[in-house]
Amino acid sequence: MRDGGLDSGRFPGPTPVGKLARGIQRVTSAALGPYQSAVIRIGFSATYLLFLLREFPHRHEMYGPDGPWQWGMAEQLIGNNGAFTVLMWSDGTVWFESVYALALVSAALLMVGWRSRTMSVLFMAGVLSLQNRSIFMGDGGDNVIHLMAIYLVLTRCAQVWSLDARRAARNAARAADGLAPVRDVAGPVLWAVLGPVLLVATLMGGLGDTYWLPVLLWVFWVGNGAWWAANRFAPDGEPRSLLDVLANLAHNATLVVIMAEVCLIYATAGWYKIQGTRWQDGTALYYPLKLDYFTPWPGLSGILASSGLVVMVLTYGTVLVQVAFPFTLFNRRVKNVLLVAMIGEHAGIAVLLGLPFFSMAMIAADAVFLPTVFLVWLGGRVTLTRERLFSRRRGGHGPASDRERAEEGEGEVSRQRGGAGHTLVG
Repeated sequence: MRDGGLDSGRFPGPTPVGKLARGIQRVTSAALGPYQSAVIRIGFSATYLLFLLREFPHRHEMYGPDGPWQWGMAEQLIGNNGAFTVLMWSDGTVWFESVYALALVSAALLMVGWRSRTMSVLFMAGVLSLQNRSIFMGDGGDNVIHLMAIYLVLTRCAQVWSLDARRAARNAARAADGLAPVRDVAGPVLWAVLGPVLLVATLMGGLGDTYWLPVLLWVFWVGNGAWWAANRFAPDGEPRSLLDVLANLAHNATLVVIMAEVCLIYATAGWYKIQGTRWQDGTALYYPLKLDYFTPWPGLSGILASSGLVVMVLTYGTVLVQVAFPFTLFNRRVKNVLLVAMIGEHAGIAVLLGLPFFSMAMIAADAVFLPTVFLVWLGGRVTLTRERLFSRRRGGHGPASDRERAEEGEGEVSRQRGGAGHTLVG
């Protein structure tokens, strides 16, 4: 009898060796948190896409040739800090427009999960290029997007709710029928085009003065080539198994880093607030509600600011939730309650203080802690609604049969990944 792919007789559960073996099996055989990582992918790419679209009329003033942070100033700053930005490769308007368009397209394609491995790298390049070009344009949400854009490169964030997952399900269905998978053309083309670009950028010193970024990009490019070759010539061989294990380890380790990052953000924010006198006396929320810059709805802000009790409750509640959240991760019920409170807090910040993109970024980061049961239920509702709309337009299959086919497709992807989840210990 086998338990999770391991022989329960070989690795008995109660012994330390058995527990260690089961732990290694768990982190190497599968990429954990597929729904949470998918929400992070969708949330951050959608946030940055909407931000770029909103600032499209002002892009030249924010990051381009007409901005107050001029080319010479940016060149001097980047020469000192060694940051990466492709916008410093040329000061031409055409180049700037190309980079801005690439950032838009990569964010949109990453959101829908098309060629997610490649799009995550291009998305990271777009985020770093624009933000490092003018570092004074933005707020705390930009810092979160900056970090998450790097982390997404190391995750397998397209296991569900993506075009990549749909393509994998179709290939699995073809394999079950004894047919060959659909020939992949876009992947090799992207790999062949981006390789020379990366080579030229490396030789010309266009990747900044940090060592980690060139190493990451080259490892990613070589790894994708090796992944394609293993799938093409030895889909059931040891090289493919080893690559799968390494990808799962990188994904799971990055997911832990993301969770730690979110906890660190809330812990530092909460403990810094405790040291402030306005947070101690319960009046801190009153002051931003009276600033014209942070009051898109003056009437609503005025109503809240006029109640001392509401201001005090919201002020103390904010500190309490932020400080307590990292300590509640081992109590699922309390963690879920505080998670709802934090998401509500960020929704309130978006409306009351006029910071929608900061709030969207933080809500997307909070999603890493959402329960899988809730995310699966939410995905089922969205799928059912979509299938009902399409079935009415087509006048064909009913919603129930459409939903069954969608669930079968997701199950097929899970079975395919489970079958490919070879490990180093079992």
